[in-house]
Amino acid sequence: MARAYLSLGSNLEPLRYLRAALDELRARFGALTVSPAYRSRSVGFDGADFVNLAVGLDTDLSPEALNAWLHALEDRHGRRRDVPRYSDRTLDVDIVLYDDLVLQGEGHLELPRKELRRAFVLRPIADIAPQLKHPVTGETMAALWSAFPADSEPLVVEPL
Repeated sequence: MARAYLSLGSNLEPLRYLRAALDELRARFGALTVSPAYRSRSVGFDGADFVNLAVGLDTDLSPEALNAWLHALEDRHGRRRDVPRYSDRTLDVDIVLYDDLVLQGEGHLELPRKELRRAFVLRPIADIAPQLKHPVTGETMAALWSAFPADSEPLVVEPL
């Protein structure tokens, strides 16, 4: 079994889609570690605010198979792939960390995910896995978040 950390986000009916994704993740993978949800401005385009959270789970799937499963999850919940990459979405689920792997693959698979440098990904993961070490730098998530200029990317806790 591997330990994976996912980033989940939505800016179209976010509470509906994030709750549905959590239900499906629990049904497939069992117990989840779930961070608080945070509202933040959209990045890369002018759109509605996003609500993001992180999930830690144990999986028997390879990174590639997990990535494919997550893409199917997004598709089941109305994710459109015929629009620009940076646009409004019902559900966006990415593998951010998978054990201590460093790799790139098909389907935008990138470990560790570069968005870990953004508040909306880093803060939720630091909340649920503060002592987890970045596989490249060796810094803990807590240390990375502590050094992050939080005022540059404000987050607001969003009840889920």
